Amino acid sequence: MGVAELLERIQEPWSSRVINRLARGSGVRENFQTQINRFYDSLIQAIEIGDPAWLDPVILDWATSTTVSDLSEGQKNITAILNQIFTITYETARENLSESDALNLFGTILPLFTYALEKVARIEMETRVSYISKELSDIQKRMEQLDKSKSNFISVAAHELKTPLTLIEGYSAMLRDQNKKGPAGQIDVLIDGVYNGITRLRGIIDDMIDVSLIDNKLLSLNFQPIWLGQLLSLLRTELIGSFATRKQIIDLNKFPGSDQMLFADPERIYQAFRNILTNAVKYTPDGGTISIDGRILPGFIEVTISDTGIGIAPESQDRIFEKFGQLGNISLHSSGKTKFKGGGAGLGLPIAKGIIEAHGGTLWAESPGYDESNFPGSTFHILIPMRTEPPDPKYAKLFGVETELGETK
Repeated sequence: MGVAELLERIQEPWSSRVINRLARGSGVRENFQTQINRFYDSLIQAIEIGDPAWLDPVILDWATSTTVSDLSEGQKNITAILNQIFTITYETARENLSESDALNLFGTILPLFTYALEKVARIEMETRVSYISKELSDIQKRMEQLDKSKSNFISVAAHELKTPLTLIEGYSAMLRDQNKKGPAGQIDVLIDGVYNGITRLRGIIDDMIDVSLIDNKLLSLNFQPIWLGQLLSLLRTELIGSFATRKQIIDLNKFPGSDQMLFADPERIYQAFRNILTNAVKYTPDGGTISIDGRILPGFIEVTISDTGIGIAPESQDRIFEKFGQLGNISLHSSGKTKFKGGGAGLGLPIAKGIIEAHGGTLWAESPGYDESNFPGSTFHILIPMRTEPPDPKYAKLFGVETELGETK
């Protein structure tokens, strides 16, 4: 009896043992059965033709099916499977064939399995090397981004903290001189200058603290009833001076959900919207328009803040939400909060995103692109959960936030 015939004779018990030992679950077994039958047919064909290359299509398909999870865990799935199949083939042949037939079969298939194992080992090694190279490349990129972030922090800190400190130092020196000889009215002006410098410095420090709280999932939220329409109206009133100075039009629409009561942290939500709206003011030229609208989505209220500004390049639409993720040359930015392309610490949008996400929502930006001549504009989308009662503190911790419910608990 030929070796191919011997192999066909033990196919049924062999297949049953392979499936039971290597596959679990009916769905897995059905697919695995197909692959095992395919391998067995190729093995018989390789024996009849005398060419182990008949195994290549199956081997290549199996070897290239390795997932990223398999690679990250260092598994050698296909090599292990082939070794077990070889062992099962040997066991099945000894149990179902005579000793001489079993030895004849074993001597014929041993070179075929050796060929298959060598080929799979080479492919798996190449795949693993490629995976490790990609991992190293990703790590290098992250390290470069970290170094850039550190450099940006130093530049931003030097630029942003220097201005208010200079103001405080200058006005303090003038106060000291004017206290002896100047009129009282001039002293009031100097005091205002010192106060403005302190306020600005306090704002930068508060932003840095907020970023630290968000990064470490320590942001505390005080859930209370809010109405987005009222909150946005208050925000427009606060910034009316900035809109007037820049001759900008603010178009606040009454949208579905704007009058609906939600539970959220009013101060933090207000802070998030102020950061986004201030950003729109900064990157919209004088005379531009900023529109606020919204709609109800399943489980959420979406608020959109659109502007007729310089826009955002596609590759930068995620980077603007990174800490210190300023675009352009930091040294060329002005220091004004709402001046055209005014600089800042680059923390406003990351803080806004952190606040919205801490509430269980999301924030993203869309723009046709960056163009300082045609002003394509940008639109920021804010999704806020339509929460009609305060969250249970037990479950709120799953979002990485602490709740302070107070009387609303």
